[in-house]
Amino acid sequence: MNLASISFAYLRARPLATALNLLLLALGIATITLLLLATGQLEERMGRDARGIDLVAGAKGSPMQLVLSAVFHLDAPTGNIPLEAAQALSRHPAVKKAIPLALGDSYRGFRIVGASRDYPAHYGARLASGRLWDESMEVVLGAEVAAKTGLAVGATFTGAHGLGAGGEAHEEEPFKVVGVLAPGGSVLDRLVLTSVESVWEVHEHGGVKPERREITALLIQYASPLAAATLPRQVNAGTALQAASPAYESARLFRMIGVGVEVMRAFGLVLVLAAGLSVFIALLNALEERRYDLAVMRMLGASRAKLTGLMLLEGVALALLGGLAGIVLGHVCTEVLGLALQAAQQTPLTGWVWDPQEPWLLALAVAVGIAAALLPAWRAYRADVALVLAEG
Repeated sequence: MNLASISFAYLRARPLATALNLLLLALGIATITLLLLATGQLEERMGRDARGIDLVAGAKGSPMQLVLSAVFHLDAPTGNIPLEAAQALSRHPAVKKAIPLALGDSYRGFRIVGASRDYPAHYGARLASGRLWDESMEVVLGAEVAAKTGLAVGATFTGAHGLGAGGEAHEEEPFKVVGVLAPGGSVLDRLVLTSVESVWEVHEHGGVKPERREITALLIQYASPLAAATLPRQVNAGTALQAASPAYESARLFRMIGVGVEVMRAFGLVLVLAAGLSVFIALLNALEERRYDLAVMRMLGASRAKLTGLMLLEGVALALLGGLAGIVLGHVCTEVLGLALQAAQQTPLTGWVWDPQEPWLLALAVAVGIAAALLPAWRAYRADVALVLAEG
């Protein structure tokens, strides 16, 4: 007797109930899978972008906004700071390295970032073609920028005021592309890089004295572990600047997001449990419908254990199919979400990755299926064959 073929035959005999059970379970597992993939990739991406940056100094305002704008380029800056104050902070004994950033313009939604050559070097950027900038108004494109805009080495373009699409164009100050970066999986992929002097040239038009120049932020690496305890306090209390820790602000951001993630995860678990209840009711009803069939199978030589295994196998089969479908659906949804984020020029996601916790989701689905099948299986085991056959 082939239990598997019999179990699948019974499942095919009830297509509507089987489809409903599979859908509920798949939706629950897909929700949890999506959360695992999205949060895992965001944490990994933000950790990679903030690696090696111990402190961000910028204008007074929200520390989180300062970190999001200067490190991840996901928000508007809190303002500009005097170049003289930034240079003084760069010379502080507690500072090992300081990378200046000047923001304010964009091209087709991609941010134009004025920085020193230390900026691409910090992320280990490699050139796919061309070279880094040497002169004012020369730019290097991130891999995603080059792919989306179609620009290549030798092309020229004009930036627009503001950090989003639709700003006023600086028609009289064109940039020239001298290099394109290879994909690196960092924030540089989404940026147009140039010198700080280029940003000044676009905005000053010869009307700002050098001593009044400004930058947007300073990315700082500590000279020693002791600096973490002293430098932020000194900057916040003793200067007109604000100091924010990327590690602390990122953790705070994920704590805030975590509330919504936990709610969605709980919703996914509710769907999984609802699917388990639905499977339990379906198997119980199926047992009542097949009592005579099962009794006949007993008369033909099937053991109690085989009939019990038949019910358990149905529950496991439903759960396994629903779990696999849910994991696949979760990956598809993550890929769709990633394409939407990529179209909005935000931190990208992909469904083509595997989370180490996904096997546990499949195990959860199977456990729910087994739990739902236990009572029907026990009732099949305890059924009185003679009584059932007498009742007809």
